[in-house]
Amino acid sequence: MRILIQRVLTASVSINNNVHYQINNGLLIFVGIEDADTTEDIDWLCKKIIQLRIFDDENNVMNKSVLDIDGEILLISQFTLHASTKKGNRPSYIRASKPEIAIPLYECFRSKLKALFGKEIGTGVFGADMKVSLINDGPVSIWIDSKNRE
Repeated sequence: MRILIQRVLTASVSINNNVHYQINNGLLIFVGIEDADTTEDIDWLCKKIIQLRIFDDENNVMNKSVLDIDGEILLISQFTLHASTKKGNRPSYIRASKPEIAIPLYECFRSKLKALFGKEIGTGVFGADMKVSLINDGPVSIWIDSKNRE
């Protein structure tokens, strides 16, 4: 499982020109799922996300988590995080899971993240043509792959 976390001042996801969900001051998280992913990957990533200290403290040092700042989270599925660009110029998405595998894992991820976070997690719609808008704060963008834990 791969995630791209962006610290944002604001972020929203729109579907068919309508804002589906919007957050302020928090994390925009893109998640890519592959067939080898398990609930162990989900557990590890959810704990990492909640505890990740990427928000400034009173000394402008990244020392606070999304929980510490009472922030918000927007979670978006994004199969393109598993793009392979090794051959040619057209990315291959062969490692990305098909919906029948990815949707249950995505829902499990959302549910576990919500339980650890203690409040609602905003989402897009799996497989929809989504337009994501954001103001990246910093900018701060963190790439995490659950298969590279060490």
